[in-house]
Amino acid sequence: MTELTLTLAPAALAVTWPGGDRQDYPLIWLRDNDPTPARFHPDTHERTGDLLDIPALPEARDAEFASDTLVINWTDGGESRYPLAWLAANRPGRASDDPASLAPQSWRCDLDVPRHDARGVLHDDTALLAWLKDTAATGLSILENVAAEDGAGLALAKRVGFLRQTNFGVSFEVVNKPDPNNLAYTALPLPLHTDLPNQELPPGYQFLHCIANEATGGGSLFADGVAMADALRAADPEAFHLLAEVPIPFRFHDGETDLRIHRTVLNLRADGSVHEVKWNAHIAGAFDMAPDLIQPYYDAYRAFMALARDQAFQVQLKLASGEMVVFDNRRVLHGREAFDPSTGFRHLQGCYVDRGEFLARIRVLSRH
Repeated sequence: MTELTLTLAPAALAVTWPGGDRQDYPLIWLRDNDPTPARFHPDTHERTGDLLDIPALPEARDAEFASDTLVINWTDGGESRYPLAWLAANRPGRASDDPASLAPQSWRCDLDVPRHDARGVLHDDTALLAWLKDTAATGLSILENVAAEDGAGLALAKRVGFLRQTNFGVSFEVVNKPDPNNLAYTALPLPLHTDLPNQELPPGYQFLHCIANEATGGGSLFADGVAMADALRAADPEAFHLLAEVPIPFRFHDGETDLRIHRTVLNLRADGSVHEVKWNAHIAGAFDMAPDLIQPYYDAYRAFMALARDQAFQVQLKLASGEMVVFDNRRVLHGREAFDPSTGFRHLQGCYVDRGEFLARIRVLSRH
């Protein structure tokens, strides 16, 4: 096995790790990430050093290993000490390990929706972590054995993080009611959509707790927006790129608020994979792109809408009292069938927890 070795060059330090893997560490990067209290607060771990206080082109006089530490002496004075474990975990050009970075599992109508017991999630961190990881990977899960009473679903959501307040409140009641300000508060069918793309940052994970579902109809629909977008890219690359590159207006307004924003339907990662989907034809405004883009964009928009109506992508189920569905609102589209309120009461209580809170909980629980 290759021994751990160092090679010092004018602008970088090369470390050859056991096994022969060589990694270059630019000296400016090493100097900026010096773990001493002069650069990082020992308790908060925040940067206290100023980048402008170090040379733009730092020079190292020498470098050596001392037990499990890399020691660098700088020509302008001072010494930096880097734990080898830290250097191995933080390599320029490679993303650091993140327990919340879970590869999305694309799915269609044949998905066996992950199900977990709400009692374990509420009281046991191991069960909580297992459910969080399942939900993050598929974007969709169901919690069973939730008490069919007001606030029971909210308590489970609070096990994850802070609840996100929107113009609909910290929580919302999905019931048929007079003078609705949203189609969700009617008995009408809701085609597949994501919630609140009109917001500056649309909510992350949505929690919908079924308290009662006695009416005829009212089945729930879900689809993986990533799978739909990938299918569109394969069938019509030009349509895919229009949805990923041309922003459209979204607007929600009632007597109390008027929220507007322009954004693309699809958001991509740096590697080109689909990161987020914002799709809600109910609150899309009048398209205002250049006239020569109108027809091509409508063609692309209709193509994606057709996929959203294709049952090959849809998981269909009817939530029972005491079940709560949780899904990534910036990936998974949801909808429902019409229902007849004269045949029974239907009541879902909902709330949101932002993605950052959801992923942070996975990281903290994974430490143990």
